[in-house]
Amino acid sequence: MRAARERAAARLAGTPWRTNSEVPGRELRSRWYACLGAMDEAERSLERGALTARGLDRVLRVAWTVADLVGHDRPGATDVALALQLRTGVPRGVPMAIGARS
Repeated sequence: MRAARERAAARLAGTPWRTNSEVPGRELRSRWYACLGAMDEAERSLERGALTARGLDRVLRVAWTVADLVGHDRPGATDVALALQLRTGVPRGVPMAIGARS
């Protein structure tokens, strides 16, 4: 947990935020990027109406936290899938145990 906090703190250094949960959605989308294609499934959920824009921001925040916990530099598809699974409750074939390496 400490390493995840340190990873987030390093990324957020020089900003008014200390944790992923504090970062506004607009900043998450424009300043820090998930891996290419990582948000595809979440964006499809938004297009289908299964997720709101606010829900998408929340998925992205949780995906950053998952990435920090497992030691990724930025969220990949598995990190986003886990965040989406946590948000929607729909199984996506991702282990729920944080720390399960992808």
